Amino acid sequence: MQDNDTSVTAARSSIRTRVQTVAPWLARVLPFAFFMGVLALRGALSAPATGTVELLSPASFDGRWLYALQALGALALLLALRPAYSELFALPRSAAAASLSVLSGLAVFLVWIAPAPGWMHLGAESAAFVPVDEQAALRWDLVAIRAFGAVAVVPFMEELFWRSFLLRWIDQRDFLALAPGSASWKALCLSSAVFALAHDLWLAGFLAGMAYAGLYRRYANLWYLILAHATSNLALALWVVDRRAWSYW
Repeated sequence: MQDNDTSVTAARSSIRTRVQTVAPWLARVLPFAFFMGVLALRGALSAPATGTVELLSPASFDGRWLYALQALGALALLLALRPAYSELFALPRSAAAASLSVLSGLAVFLVWIAPAPGWMHLGAESAAFVPVDEQAALRWDLVAIRAFGAVAVVPFMEELFWRSFLLRWIDQRDFLALAPGSASWKALCLSSAVFALAHDLWLAGFLAGMAYAGLYRRYANLWYLILAHATSNLALALWVVDRRAWSYW
């Protein structure tokens, strides 16, 4: 038994060492790239209003479950690469900062659902994920996986990519050596602009990016950004399901 325990410990140590040798930028890009890749696959294969994967087998496969692959695959990568996320080792300790993060997240939510004229949209408004059955009743299994991804996976994945990596990389290629508080306004604006382009509501996306980046610059702790982002996404998920405003999903 002791030999087995020693072997397991050695194997875990080996895996941890290999993960730590992954380039810091790659560890932050991989989960995001996987998530966006499956998103592109969903868009290419699925009919927007129904989620049916028409290019495969409409009768046997519900394309909305590709979101489970998106979320769980990205989560698996985040967990596998977690030793590389050194900034997550510093846990948040300020109740005031946590409170401001929650309030910032709620403010982003309110901006996101504010009435937006057509010029604020990058594309035609459409419902990309509709978790209802043929009788228009809610499919709570689909709601649960969509909400789980939005609240428990996306905030980690996106903040590691957009703020931990891209925001600092704009200022300095050795981004881990740059203190978040030293990030320039140029980096805040550029990273938020690119973040905006990844969302249909580009102006709301830009303001959200600036809000999250501002928290990072002020508190230099990624957990506060993750808390703010998760708050925004949780509030939006509750609102979307209550109003059946599927175009926001």
